[in-house]
Amino acid sequence: MFGRIARPATLAALAGALMMGTAAAQTNVKIGILGDRSGAYSDISGEGSVVAAKLAVEDFKPDAHGLKVEIVSADHQNKPDVGAAIARQWYDRDNVDMITDGVTSSVALAISQVTKEKNKVFIDTGAGTADLTGPQCTPNTIHWVYDTVALANGTGGAMVKRGGNTWFFLTADYVFGQTLQRDTSAVITKNGGKVVGSVKTPFPTSDFSSFLLQAQGSGAKVIGLANAGTDTINAIKQAGEFGITEGGQALAGLLVFSSDVHSLGTKVAQGLVLTEPFYWDLNDQTRAFSDRFAKQMKGGSKPTANHAGVYSDVLHYLKAVAELKSTTDGAATVAKMKAMPTDDPLFGKGVIRADGRKIHDMYLFEVKKPAESKGEWDLYKKLETIPGDQVFRPLNEGNCPLVKG
Repeated sequence: MFGRIARPATLAALAGALMMGTAAAQTNVKIGILGDRSGAYSDISGEGSVVAAKLAVEDFKPDAHGLKVEIVSADHQNKPDVGAAIARQWYDRDNVDMITDGVTSSVALAISQVTKEKNKVFIDTGAGTADLTGPQCTPNTIHWVYDTVALANGTGGAMVKRGGNTWFFLTADYVFGQTLQRDTSAVITKNGGKVVGSVKTPFPTSDFSSFLLQAQGSGAKVIGLANAGTDTINAIKQAGEFGITEGGQALAGLLVFSSDVHSLGTKVAQGLVLTEPFYWDLNDQTRAFSDRFAKQMKGGSKPTANHAGVYSDVLHYLKAVAELKSTTDGAATVAKMKAMPTDDPLFGKGVIRADGRKIHDMYLFEVKKPAESKGEWDLYKKLETIPGDQVFRPLNEGNCPLVKG
């Protein structure tokens, strides 16, 4: 009788021990989405990046891999000191293992250095400066979605080939704008074109009138907008008010997201040529993801390339952590991510190079005319697929200290 009474207790003890063993074997992972939630890039980044990260976790099914994943988020306000302070607090006090998003190049460079110091992981999706995989590359940072070299080769190269051989730049006065002008100027010159002038614009700014008048007066065939977000939207709107394109000059949006074009509308943005690595309507897989994303977004907005990048990099990061069963050594995790080919529904197959550059195809798009658009998010027609090994900077040209020889 006593044996019968003790048996359930024994089974309960065994079950408890098994549960303790399972808990001990589980790897806790904390991912921080550090982006712009209130400023010029909030449509590109913001809550959409959090939604994308959560969808990636849902699709990965962490329980099946012995992982428990938590997502946290914060607003860096497009200020490097704020971004660095949040990153430091997250790493030191809040046990964050990986930070992603990072829109705004000056902020991303600051986060990257803190991440190296703390031996954690930073995967940039939203910031453009190619210096992240060039002179300022680190063993702890990966650059995922696009960069200034890819944009220059895509949009800049296409515009020159179409006859736009003289350029004037409106350049956002911080790291991103300056590197985008630098890299696009190199492509223009290489293809036989010429930069006839440029002007630095405050970031952010709402009034581009004086800058557009300078560009108009230059006589350049192309006005290159080396800016992004609401700055790009405002510049394009005001260029329309000045009749710049009607006067024969072309606008080149060097970093344009689908959310920007949606805000402008096809009537204003029609004919704009741009380069992106993702568009919601590319194929069945991008459409399926975008429908899920839109259901969780206020207003039903479609994902930007930055949001797609957050989804993609979180998936790949979790795959690496599941293999390693650890998050303690950030550089080791990044090395594992580089060793594993990338493959996801939004970007397809790719690789991460030694310098931290994620390689995948980019696409040259043209904004549809209103008569061609079948709905509010039917924005682009694809002109060209640009292979990843052609659009991104060659590995041996970036001056990354991690690249030998």
